[in-house]
Amino acid sequence: MISIEGLTVEFGVKPLFKDVSFVVNDRDRIALVGKNGAGKSTMLKILCGQQQPTEGVVAVPNDTTIGYLPQVMKLSDDTTVKEETRKAFADTTKLEERLRQMEQEMAERTDYESDGYIQLVERFTQEHERYMMLGGENYEAEIERTLTGLGFERTDFERPTREFSGGWRMRIELAKILLRRPDVLLLDEPTNHLDIESIQWLEQFLAQSAKAVVLVSHDRAFINNVTNRTLEITCGHVEDYKVRYDEYLVLRKERREQQLRAYENQQKEIADTKAFIERFRYQATKAVQVQQRIRQLEKIVPIEVDEVDNSAMHLKFPPCLRSGDYPVIAKDVAKSYGDKQVFSNVNLTIKRGEKVAFVGKNGEGKSTLVKCIMGEIPYDGQLKIGHNVQIGYFAQNQAQLLDEDLTIYDTIDRVATGDMRLKINSLLGAFMFGGETSEKYVKVLSGGERSRLAMIKLLLEPVNLLILDEPTNHLDIPSKEVLKEAIKAFDGTAIIVSHDREFLDGLVDKVYEFGGGRVVEHLGGIYDYLRAHHMEEDTLSLAVTDKNLKQENAAGAVADKPATASSGVLSYAAHKEQQKKLRKAQRAVEESEAKIVKLEARKAELDALLMKPENGANMELVTEYTNLQRDLDEENERWMTLSEQLENIQ
Repeated sequence: MISIEGLTVEFGVKPLFKDVSFVVNDRDRIALVGKNGAGKSTMLKILCGQQQPTEGVVAVPNDTTIGYLPQVMKLSDDTTVKEETRKAFADTTKLEERLRQMEQEMAERTDYESDGYIQLVERFTQEHERYMMLGGENYEAEIERTLTGLGFERTDFERPTREFSGGWRMRIELAKILLRRPDVLLLDEPTNHLDIESIQWLEQFLAQSAKAVVLVSHDRAFINNVTNRTLEITCGHVEDYKVRYDEYLVLRKERREQQLRAYENQQKEIADTKAFIERFRYQATKAVQVQQRIRQLEKIVPIEVDEVDNSAMHLKFPPCLRSGDYPVIAKDVAKSYGDKQVFSNVNLTIKRGEKVAFVGKNGEGKSTLVKCIMGEIPYDGQLKIGHNVQIGYFAQNQAQLLDEDLTIYDTIDRVATGDMRLKINSLLGAFMFGGETSEKYVKVLSGGERSRLAMIKLLLEPVNLLILDEPTNHLDIPSKEVLKEAIKAFDGTAIIVSHDREFLDGLVDKVYEFGGGRVVEHLGGIYDYLRAHHMEEDTLSLAVTDKNLKQENAAGAVADKPATASSGVLSYAAHKEQQKKLRKAQRAVEESEAKIVKLEARKAELDALLMKPENGANMELVTEYTNLQRDLDEENERWMTLSEQLENIQ
């Protein structure tokens, strides 16, 4: 679909890429990886045509469409959420308006036998068939389904976009791009502003509906679940691994070990050859051998070893004072803004040393409860902060609160006190801000660098209760691992608001789920919570099915009773019934897939026929194509529904 040949990009003396070639194929799910500054975002801009390479060719077929989601974009403020999203169907809506005008004209005219009227009817017929081929009757439902999947409520659809934060407005842009159904999706950090439920929805959408995807992401679980190919930018070239990210890490390690062995062997060979030349250079009897060795040395192509980013954040929270046994106790806590109840009857107890996660959709009150704990906003109920508790707070927008006109060094110098002022350079070095880098101004720093700088400020005072609101936004995967290990080693208590499953996995031992005005406690890690969460949804589905079975067969009512979500174990009879439904669902999916293959084959035949000039006006073929496209769209929708049902049963 996209062919890259001999790509070279130069910004300075050293090229960013040199002679890079690869192909993006249909159904590829590509993770674009590399160290910070390797050029991942630049590569996406080149692929979508926003930036031109110094040399090389990016070949994109004329009929190939590309959708690009950058990390930062300017958004309009003069429409509602649904109106802005509807712009994805601009061609369809224009066509819809033309059809309305033609319908109005046909209703008003009475010259039914005239050539003009007959031409109007033919034009209307052709435009209407084109409208149907574009899926004109279904686009409103698609808009609602996509917005809901990305976390919007139906009550949000008619709200002005200016009322939403930057993160929510980025979701609107993502929805527009997905709805256009481009042939190639280019996504730069698409999960930065999504919650866990929305990320999982996006994973499913990309797996089932997208054609080709190239993405840059620091969410390890997301790229593992989505991608099937990894392109690594290293040493100015691209290495292509036909595997997902976790498998790539293994292959990359093996590849580098092989390179090192080959490099060491080559260096030994070069050293031995040079030693032979130096030893026998002036002996006439060895002149021929010396010349041979010189020619061998000239022909050697140096083996290049893939670079590894060894710069890493060294993070260790300072020792803290011992707090009381229960740093946070909430009893019947409630918070509302006017008529909107954010949450009510919140009861939770966090013990000393616990690491807990706050999860749930954006807007459900996670950050609001954090602000209540911090004492920043009023609330109803009782919220007790334990004895000797010292809170360290990393806000979601902490990086944006830094003074952009200060240097990195001055930013820390202004908040450091006592002996810490003598250790500023060491502290900055541990966070990869050593040497001349410490003189950079905050305004030129990337999002990740600002997050690291904000984290340093958090370390300057010993605390025993860490509250971190989305601490991993803009951090790369290695930096997130370092932060995760530091929190695990922290001997105080931690509350972490995050949507990053890989970051929370193995870090927290309790999860508080925010949703529907309630806060529910789940014991165990993040994946224990997700399994229980899905099990509850599946159990509700099974309960509905089981109710129907009871009505059909009263004798089997007791045996058919499903297990509760807490037990997670079905009775023998229910298990047997579930296996029967599983086989039936699998057959339905397979039959649907076979029908789709048959329809797509016929569509390809019609495409070939309609490409011929003599068939351009063949209305029979056009009508068949229109009906077939409608059947194919309906069958694809049916396949998605059947696949979801199968997944729920599994």
